[in-house]
Amino acid sequence: MVTAAHPNRHLLRAKDAIDAGYARPLDVPALARVAHLSPAHFSREFRRAFGETPHQYLLTRRLERAAALLRNTDHSVAEICFEVGLASVGSFTTSFRRVYGATPTAYRAEHPPQVEALRIPTCVLQAYARPQSSSFREDAEKAPD
Repeated sequence: MVTAAHPNRHLLRAKDAIDAGYARPLDVPALARVAHLSPAHFSREFRRAFGETPHQYLLTRRLERAAALLRNTDHSVAEICFEVGLASVGSFTTSFRRVYGATPTAYRAEHPPQVEALRIPTCVLQAYARPQSSSFREDAEKAPD
């Protein structure tokens, strides 16, 4: 018996492409090709499945990686901006402040590198490093503390 593929498998391929290639130039048409969908249908389905647009998801991955680099390297803010695939330091700073509540420089000062860092699995880091001030659909369903 042949089982049908999960209906969101095509979207998961695109999501994986974002996770793996966040630093490369990615746009909706390229991601739609990965998912074998038209760009408009891909954008609608991605948002329906994951609660955010492909662009929002990509920006979140880039900002999470930037936050990790700010905590763990001495690279300049401009270097980090370009390392994570963004092209404008001003836009990077604005987006970073909106998500993390501080400029990249202030964030780095608040989160100095750990001298004896523990090895923490990437999946755990991503789960706990995700910005808390999000507008994701599943966050709205949580009961207030």
